[in-house]
Amino acid sequence: MASISNNEIKKVKSLQQKKFRDEYGLFVVEGEKMVEEAEMSALKIEAKYLREDIGQDAMGRISALTSPSPALAVVRKPSDIYINDSSQLMGRIEKGGLFLGLDTIRDPGNLGTILRIADWFGIDAVFATRDTVDVFNPKVVQATMGAIFRVKMHYVDLPDLSQKILAAGGKVYGTFLDGINIYQRNLDTGMSSPVMIVIGNESEGISDTMGRLVSDRLYIPPFPADTPGSESLNAAIATALTVAEFRRRTV
Repeated sequence: MASISNNEIKKVKSLQQKKFRDEYGLFVVEGEKMVEEAEMSALKIEAKYLREDIGQDAMGRISALTSPSPALAVVRKPSDIYINDSSQLMGRIEKGGLFLGLDTIRDPGNLGTILRIADWFGIDAVFATRDTVDVFNPKVVQATMGAIFRVKMHYVDLPDLSQKILAAGGKVYGTFLDGINIYQRNLDTGMSSPVMIVIGNESEGISDTMGRLVSDRLYIPPFPADTPGSESLNAAIATALTVAEFRRRTV
């Protein structure tokens, strides 16, 4: 049986914390399928640990899961995850596409699910404010179910990027309680100009700063429309409903 040193265990375990993920430029994926996805991606695998090689006890010491999986990999983070100048992105997006803009999403499960939704519906890229939860948080990584390796995500100055999208003739959509029924209005699906759908914070919604930059305010109605119900939708559910409607219009 192969061994793993105490220093290795300490380093892998430290990657559960953002400051060490940033320091080392690494993150952890767990599970046989997730490790396979990592190996098939363009990202570099720095280390791979199998339970059959290092033993159950050692696997438990490096795992962030309650029940450690049979496989774990340490992966190098992509170099372009943080974009300081959103002008760098315009060459890629100004010709069109459907994008998501995450305005301070804080819940790891929500972010992971949103990336799965983006993967399913072929979203061209996901942009997020710097105070959105770290995409390499172990809970986020697990919730993506592999989408983290297929969906392009960048942390950016979201208001600045929104202004550039609007200046390029694109649109910035967001959902609000006083918006127009999404099922009763025309939608630009990003076929010839960039379109970004902004998803707001779980408790506060879209910030005032971003709200002023939303060109088209949408509303997802309950059913029946005049029946009082929940105050709002979960961020990931709102994302799924909104993106599904945009994609439906492109069929």
